[in-house]
Amino acid sequence: MRRRIVTTLSLLFFFVACIPPRVTNAKEAITWMEVSMPPLFIQDGPAKGQGYGDIISAIIQEQLPDYYHYKMVTNVIRHFDRFKKGENVCAVGLYPTPERKAFMYFSTPRFLALPAGLIIKKEKLATFDHSKSISLDRILSNKNFIIGLSQDRSYGNNVDALLKKYRNRENLVLFSGQELSGNYFKMLLLDRVDGLIGLPTEAMYHAEKLGIRDRIVTLTIEENQNDYEGWFYAIGCPKNEWGLGIINKINKILRTQQFTERYHAAYERWLDANSVEQYRKIYQKAFLHTTPQNTIPQNTPKH
Repeated sequence: MRRRIVTTLSLLFFFVACIPPRVTNAKEAITWMEVSMPPLFIQDGPAKGQGYGDIISAIIQEQLPDYYHYKMVTNVIRHFDRFKKGENVCAVGLYPTPERKAFMYFSTPRFLALPAGLIIKKEKLATFDHSKSISLDRILSNKNFIIGLSQDRSYGNNVDALLKKYRNRENLVLFSGQELSGNYFKMLLLDRVDGLIGLPTEAMYHAEKLGIRDRIVTLTIEENQNDYEGWFYAIGCPKNEWGLGIINKINKILRTQQFTERYHAAYERWLDANSVEQYRKIYQKAFLHTTPQNTIPQNTPKH
């Protein structure tokens, strides 16, 4: 009987010893809200996790080792519902509108995304005078050019005004939905359209999926170059004491990380050579306080 009691007590002491001590300074958690919007975030396929939002989010998380980091993929409406409730959530790649500022704190905008351009086949460059940029007004006024675009999307105030001006033209092919799809690029390859209006990054994403990356180029739309304000995106957290604390830490991280090769390669990964050149020029121009040490690395891979 005594032996059984001793054995029971020994086992009890063993299990008690295995229980970890009570953590008094447990890490806080940040849930990073994401959407399925390639190539900002790529949730599946061979390029999973290689979106520019994926990479920038990873950089931020690595620089915040005192927090546990979780990911939640959901639609934008649910994103903002959680921000309004003041939950411990943040998101990369948001445009800080006045409406959002009512319930969110935003980091200093340190992420530049090029606006929509005209996506064409490289072999058609001669048709566009071998130029890296075009006047959309001139293109749309020429009925010989057939241009495809989404009817449910904004391309910036100046471009939207031009599209409204020419909306009844037969040479405009309107698509439904917010995003360009691979089917539209197939139409481009079959010469059913001469060009597509879309983001340079989505052009490269779909071209890569179709194995035609080297056959696609994005031309700059001249009317889309006057106002840089809508080109800059930020990281957002809820508008409370917790959110302000996280944003202050993120701002410090961005000041050092924004000029690293990895940071810029995340976005340039999804640009053609013409767009990379434009991106670098505008980035240096936009951030006037750039020092000789803080410049975009010129050896960043263009893929």
